[in-house]
Amino acid sequence: MTPHAVVTGAGSGIGKSIAEALVQEGYAVSLLGRREAPLKALEQQLGEHSAAIPCDVTNESAVSKAFTKARDTFGPISVLVNCAGAAPTAPFHKLDYASWQSTLDVNLNGVFLCTRAVIDEMRASRSGRIINIASTASLKGYAYVTAYTAAKHAVLGLTRALALEVATSGITVNAVCPGYTDTDIIGNAVDTIVSKTGKNKADALSSFTATNPQRRLINPTEVAATVIWLSGEGAKGINGESISVSGGEI
Repeated sequence: MTPHAVVTGAGSGIGKSIAEALVQEGYAVSLLGRREAPLKALEQQLGEHSAAIPCDVTNESAVSKAFTKARDTFGPISVLVNCAGAAPTAPFHKLDYASWQSTLDVNLNGVFLCTRAVIDEMRASRSGRIINIASTASLKGYAYVTAYTAAKHAVLGLTRALALEVATSGITVNAVCPGYTDTDIIGNAVDTIVSKTGKNKADALSSFTATNPQRRLINPTEVAATVIWLSGEGAKGINGESISVSGGEI
């Protein structure tokens, strides 16, 4: 039977690269995300071993329905990659409660809901890989992204605690922690800096690459390669870990 992986936030950026890599490795991949158009485009690109399933991971009912559809399409789920996320910026004194809550909802509560949707079947089959795309923001602080940093720290705590609970069940739970990555999130952040400060794009970009000792952005394919390794038999002893993909920043 073709192994089945679910990737949230699959429509763009890191999630898209992970989905592409999993299909190349022989997985059937359910593509979850809020925006149907990019999911459908990726499904068309990847072919019959992928399925676009629009889903808001912050909605409990929507998550339940999406995972039921995923199983109906490709069978039992052996790998879950929690990649859906958002990183709005604001100084703390201007951060309103609605923004705080929505950031925790997508980055933390979505991980909880999606993981809960697969844990029983993985325990029953005594196998499974749960891979949470956290961030170097789960390992250190960053200014102006207080809510995102708090949520990612919590994702790492969830990862470590659940890894202990399932350690004898044939399941591993790990976090991959990318540094600043070449995605639309960084592109939009650069544009915001340019518009608010008048800096040119190169100078604005340098504020992100400067944190990486290699002086560059991480490529999403590098994160995907780490996920592929964690999904395989060779990583069965890796559990409860936070793997930094950041050029040495951490």
